[in-house]
Amino acid sequence: MELGATVGSLAWSTYVAASKPVVAEHLAPGETREMWSPTSSTLIYGDRDAVLVDALLTMDEGRALADWVAASGRNLTTIYITHGHGDHFFGASPVLERFPVARMVATPSVVARMREQVRDRWLDGSWRKRFPGQIAERPAIAEPLAGHTIDLEGEQLVAVELGHSDTDDTTALHVPSLGLVAAGDAVYNDVNLYLSEAGHGGIEGWFGALDSITSLQPSTVIAGHKRDGAEDSQDNIEKTCRYLQDFDSAVQRTNSAEDLYDAMIECYPDRINRAVVWNSAHGIKG
Repeated sequence: MELGATVGSLAWSTYVAASKPVVAEHLAPGETREMWSPTSSTLIYGDRDAVLVDALLTMDEGRALADWVAASGRNLTTIYITHGHGDHFFGASPVLERFPVARMVATPSVVARMREQVRDRWLDGSWRKRFPGQIAERPAIAEPLAGHTIDLEGEQLVAVELGHSDTDDTTALHVPSLGLVAAGDAVYNDVNLYLSEAGHGGIEGWFGALDSITSLQPSTVIAGHKRDGAEDSQDNIEKTCRYLQDFDSAVQRTNSAEDLYDAMIECYPDRINRAVVWNSAHGIKG
């Protein structure tokens, strides 16, 4: 857990689920196993109630997350899902069991993406193969958020539609009174970016998403994948942008997935999770 800050009547804190093993088909050179990137959930809370942003992947992660929320002493009213990737909502079922009155919501376009993720092609064809026995039998799906705001003790939390970042139809949650943006996977913090879906104009779309976040002038930006303990500063927007620029440049000057992988590891030798670089390189280069 990372403690956040209190501004006015609201405060926040962030839970980071550690990297975990993945059943892999093709390992990156020199690697002995594949790991999943550390993933964050953020609790925004007042005196009584709280809103949780994203809900992790596995049942065990969801149970631990529910314990963490319960330890805050707040009543969870809402879970907000930033985008449709399963590692940000498959873990919601244990949280909803602990807080049965809470609603899970997302923008209508994100709900549509979530529904795709629980179809056999993705749920059984990909997620369950990579995390056998760890995913809810029937992952919960959000209901469409009416409008773009969530009320938390009289403060407005605003859903911001970003378009494409590491997948289509992504969003962030803006908390104006805190100067905070829970950016989902539009921003990464010292973790290699997932870029397998970046072809056909995806990188350009991601730049637009980052511009939208910058326009909110946040002082705190919480990445969906981040190194535990890393500072949640607005600098992570620019660092994500620079990574995208470096990746785009490397795509242009390399001829194979292996060369692209090597070029990015040379640029970013210390970022967490080389496996996602390997998979992204193959996703782009084939």
